[in-house]
Amino acid sequence: MSGRVDLVARVRRFVERHCIPLESKAHVHDPAALDAALAQLRPVARELGLYLPQMPVEQGGLGLSWVERAAVFEEAGRSYLGPAALNCAAPDQPNMISLLRQGTPEQQRRYLRPLAEGRMRSCFAMTEPAPGAGSDPSMLCTTARREGGGWVIDGHKWFITGAVGAAFCIVLAQTGEGPTQFIVDMDNPGLECVRAIRAIDPYAVGGHGELRFTACRVAADAVLGEVGRGFVYAQQRLEPARLSHCLRLMGRARRALEAAQAYVRERSSFGDRLADLQQIQAMVADCHIDLHASRLMSLDCARRMDEGLAVKTESAMTKVFVSEALNRIADRAAQMCGALGMSEDDSPVALILRELRPFRIYDGASELHRATLGRRFLSRNLEPRTSGD
Repeated sequence: MSGRVDLVARVRRFVERHCIPLESKAHVHDPAALDAALAQLRPVARELGLYLPQMPVEQGGLGLSWVERAAVFEEAGRSYLGPAALNCAAPDQPNMISLLRQGTPEQQRRYLRPLAEGRMRSCFAMTEPAPGAGSDPSMLCTTARREGGGWVIDGHKWFITGAVGAAFCIVLAQTGEGPTQFIVDMDNPGLECVRAIRAIDPYAVGGHGELRFTACRVAADAVLGEVGRGFVYAQQRLEPARLSHCLRLMGRARRALEAAQAYVRERSSFGDRLADLQQIQAMVADCHIDLHASRLMSLDCARRMDEGLAVKTESAMTKVFVSEALNRIADRAAQMCGALGMSEDDSPVALILRELRPFRIYDGASELHRATLGRRFLSRNLEPRTSGD
């Protein structure tokens, strides 16, 4: 336990001393500036023994369990540069999990090793513009057909996080045998990064890209895992990805709350400190209640994953609750700070609010998860919940 506490403290010092001071140089909607900042931070993270907390020791990581990495992810997430500096940010972190589970030795040599070492970035291409796959993955329109011993991919993807400057993507395409994952190098002549989408969350490493696959030819060994099992693999990827997002963004919400609390302790209005007003006290209390409940739900999900239990239901419930709770925390923090909470230059609160709002959509919209959960609960008798549910 003492070793884990020390690790968390070292991550916090790293974020405070190295990541947060660089945030102003890695400015909004600038993937190149973000990459430059990470090039400065990752050697420091390695030297301090903080790099790759989620990866096995034999892959150069710290080999932490899900419960152990929970507090590390939260502390790293206080800065938008923190998770990427430790190389535990999306989409690379879940892509590493996919390559570790489904990749061949050659795919791991070619893609996993340099990804883990920080020598390249990646993206995961599933979401499509209408009428393609979004919340409903069964609407997948991108296709891949066998030809000449390999595959030819055609399709249109958008809002692909990390696409700008990535070295490769894992793309989900429909084949005659069913949905299948392919590894495609971004310099493939059949793949075009059409544009970087200027989204509400401006600090995503690699931005959000729009991709077109036009007669994109890949070899037979580009298939990741088994043909036809793409949806299964995507689900296996998304469950830990949801939890990781909850943990990282919890750190961001906590930072906004810390900034708001510091402000209301100092700011006076009509003869009283804001901190002495009951309305402010209630807002602070509600923020801590949301934060505590979010942490407990996330830790329960992490424990279940460590025990090898299915978390299809738990990860969905956690994602819905935490995404909405963190958004409430950031919104209250901005309200408590008044005009200061609206300034991107003078306080971190405004940008944190911008980052947390889309989390209610990313990795499945809250409405979709609620509908799925509701059907799942209604289809079975209401019985005492067991550890394996």
